[in-house]
Amino acid sequence: MTSTTERPDTSKQPRSRGSRQRQRQRREAYLLLVPALIPVLIFSVYPLLNGIYLGFTDSRAGLNRTTHFTGFENYVRLLQNSMFWESFKIGLVWAFGVTAIQFLLALGLALLLNQRLRMRWLVRTLALVPWAMPSVIVAIMWRLVYHPDAGLLNDVLTRMHLIDENINWLADFSFALPAVIVVGVWAGMPQTTVTLLAGLQGVPSELHEAGAVDGATAWQRFWHVTLPQLRPVIVAITSLDFVWNFNSFGLVYVLTEGGPGGKTMLPMLFAYNEGFEYGNFGYAAAMGNAMVVLIIGLMAFYLWTRMREAE
Repeated sequence: MTSTTERPDTSKQPRSRGSRQRQRQRREAYLLLVPALIPVLIFSVYPLLNGIYLGFTDSRAGLNRTTHFTGFENYVRLLQNSMFWESFKIGLVWAFGVTAIQFLLALGLALLLNQRLRMRWLVRTLALVPWAMPSVIVAIMWRLVYHPDAGLLNDVLTRMHLIDENINWLADFSFALPAVIVVGVWAGMPQTTVTLLAGLQGVPSELHEAGAVDGATAWQRFWHVTLPQLRPVIVAITSLDFVWNFNSFGLVYVLTEGGPGGKTMLPMLFAYNEGFEYGNFGYAAAMGNAMVVLIIGLMAFYLWTRMREAE
C-alpha cells in the first residue's frame, strides 16, 4: 500500500507575489504624486470650491463681517443687471473676434513657416517673441503705440496722409474695442501658430504627392488634404484660445481699464471691479460662477457641432 503526499500548490504564489508587488508600486506612485497634488489642492481646488460657495453668500470686504448664506439671491440680482450682460456681450465679441483673427493669421504664418525657407529658424524664433512677453509689458508697449500725441501709429498714418488729425485710439468709442482686439491677436497668435505648425508637420507628405500626381492644384490640396488632417488640432486650439481670450484680464486692464464708457469692459473686469472696487465678494463670485457655466455651455455646443461634422 503506497501513501501519497499532497504537494502544496505553488501556482498561485507567483501571482500573489506579483499582485503584492503591483500594489506596492501603486502605493509608491501615489506617494510620489502627493507633493504635486498638495499645491494643486491648495491653490486651485480649494479656491475654486470656495469661490463657488461665496457665490451663494453675501460676503463683503471688511473686518469682523458676518457672512450669511443667501441661496440664489446673487444670481437673481445678476439676471437683472443689464450692465453685466452688456459686458458679457462685449466679452463674446472680444473672444470671437480675437480667436477668429488669431486662427486665420496663425494658419497663414504656420503654412509659411512650414516651407523650406532660408533663415526659417530665425523667423520661427521671432514669431514666439509676443508669447514670451508678459501681458503687462505688451499692454504698456501698445499704449505707447496708440498714444494720441507721440504714438507710432498716428505718426505713420499722418505721414501716409491717411488721417488729418491724431486719433486717441484707446479713448475713442468707435476705435477702442477694435484697437484692443488687435493687441489681443498680436499677443496670442504665437501659441496658435506653434500648434498649427506642429499639426502641419504631422500631415503625411504622401497625401500631397498623390494629390499633385492626380492634378490637384495647391488650393485643392490645401482644402481637401491639409484642412481635414488639421481638423482635430483646429478644434483643440480654437477651443482653448476662446476660453483664454474670454478670461483675459491683465491685457485689457492695463490698456483701457474697461473704458471708454465701458466699451471694453470685459466680464472679468466687471467682476474684478465689483469684488475689489466695491467689496462685493459674494456678488463677484456669483458673476464668475455664471460665466463658467455659460462658457461651458458654449464650448459644449461648439464641440458637439464639430464632432457631428467630423462624423
